[in-house]
Order: sequence, then structure tokens, then C-alpha cells
Amino acid sequence: MTVMLGYAAMQGVMKMDEAIGLLERALEHESAGATVVSPKFITDLGVGAMRVLVAADRSAGYCAMKAYHTIEGVGTRYVVSLYRLADGELVAMLDGQLITDMRTGAASGVAARRVAVQGPVTVGVIGSGNQARTQLESLASVYAIESATVFSPTPENRERFAREMGQQLGFTITPVDSAETAARGHQVVVTASSARSSKPVLHSEWLDDCRLLCAVGNTRKQFAEVDVECFARARLVVVDSAHAMHEAGDLCAAVSAKALPESKWATLADVVTGKTDLPQDGMITFKSVGTALQDLALAVRYYEILGRDATVSGGGDLGRLRASVGATRR
Repeated sequence: MTVMLGYAAMQGVMKMDEAIGLLERALEHESAGATVVSPKFITDLGVGAMRVLVAADRSAGYCAMKAYHTIEGVGTRYVVSLYRLADGELVAMLDGQLITDMRTGAASGVAARRVAVQGPVTVGVIGSGNQARTQLESLASVYAIESATVFSPTPENRERFAREMGQQLGFTITPVDSAETAARGHQVVVTASSARSSKPVLHSEWLDDCRLLCAVGNTRKQFAEVDVECFARARLVVVDSAHAMHEAGDLCAAVSAKALPESKWATLADVVTGKTDLPQDGMITFKSVGTALQDLALAVRYYEILGRDATVSGGGDLGRLRASVGATRR
């Protein structure tokens, strides 16, 4: 029988360290040729859009489909359907918001585990939503972070982020009034903005001390979150999926400008398995668009923990899927 797992049932069940490890294992399966990962299939609804992603992991024994729809002025809702490959049974349907937020943060954690940063680590964050929070949580699980700054165009949001995340993670987070101020002077910079524009929110000239840039906010072809120079000046660009080269507007712009030849980028799976070596100095740019394989890795674990002996867990009424207003559309 299909298990339904709601947001409340899953909240707090998985720690970020575990999520990072689950993605690393899935990426090893990908590198070994045991997975299938689709691009995003997008349907315009007239008042929003529906996006569908599919992946299978034969080593894990599951496949998954994530569907998420955005309604203009309302927000985004996510659902992950998990299937057992042995018999094709739909074993679980899970609210996908927490999975999306966790795996997006965890993907940056996978990259960060392989990017050494010298000296005390400070982080600049652009964005203050759910995914900005899991980005900082993930980085804090890898680095001993001394302090951070955060910019959001809404003062109340950046102040709340600084207060709540500082208390959660145990270091000082300072809200600042511009993206430039948030980015300058940090070894690690994160863009997890909900801005929807062809004009980047981050410019390379602000990244004077940056060793690792994690650009995770924009996943749409018509938008750009970071400028072309963020890819041009990087020693290596790491993407969580080769599909990212055709899906993210900032990557498309870099390719079009001939700033990102094929020899300069690698997939996260190749980095994890050592097929591609990371440069030991200079800037690494990690661009994430999210994949259903990442969703699958976490969904399987939630099912293993919560679902195998339950029919319904945590009031798992998927008719009440949470709307993530203003969150990153992934």
C-alpha cells in the first residue's frame, strides 16, 4: 500500500550531514552508470507552470518523479512519488518542499567537502528564504564558520534570517543592505535569491576573496543569478547535472559568450568519484539546478525511516501540500 508522508512527519528526521552523505552515494551510482536522470519537463499553465523531473537508481532499487507547480501570486507546491524498481509499485508519496530544500543545501555541501578553504571561514549569503537557510546549514556542517553576512531586499527578512540562523548555528550573522556588501571579503559566497530577472544579482568583481561560489537560486533559462564573469574567472565550474548547461540562464549566457568551454566544467559526480580533480587554489563555481536523483536519494531515506510500517504518517494528506511562497522554483 502507498504511504503518504507529509511535511510535518519529515521535519527534523534527517540531519544535513546524513543528507550530504546520501547525495554522495547517489553520485557514485551515477558515475558508475547505474542511474538515469531526466531534464526538467516544463508545461506552461497560463497562470503558472508545472515542472516534472524523473530519475532512477538501479543500485538503490528505486525510481522517483517530482512534480511541482507554481501558481502566480500563490507560490509553489511539490510532491515526490517513489517507486520500487523490482515490481514497479508506488511505495510512497511525499511532500517535496523539505526534500527540495534539504537536497539543494546538501548538494553544495558535497561540493564544499572537496574545496579546502584556508584560515577562518566566513560566508556571504544573498537570499533569506528556505534554501538560503539550508545552504548555510550545509556549509556550517563542512566548515568551521566564524561569521556570515546576509542580504535580502526586504530588511525584515534578512534580520530574521540573521537572528534565527545565528542562534541555530552558533555564530554571528550580520544583515547588510546590499548584495555587494554581502559578497565582498568572504571565502565562500552563496546566491539563493528568489529574484527573477535577466540582470544578475551577483557580479564577479565583488568576489575578491572567494574560493567557493555556490549559485543555486536560478534554474530557469530566461533568468540569470550570477554574471558571466563568475564562470569565466573560475578555475573550474562544477554543475550538479549536465542538463544545467541548457537549463540555467546564467550558464547559457556563459556558454554563448565562449566563457565556459567544455574543458572547464565538470559534473558533481565526476568530482565526487575523482574523475575530475579540483584545483587547489583559485575560485570554484558550483552551479546547481537540482535533479530528481537528489530528490530520490532523500525520499528513499525518509521512506525507510518513516514509511515502511505505516500507511499514513504525520497527517500525510497530500491535498494539503504546503505552498512555498517566493521560494526558489526547482
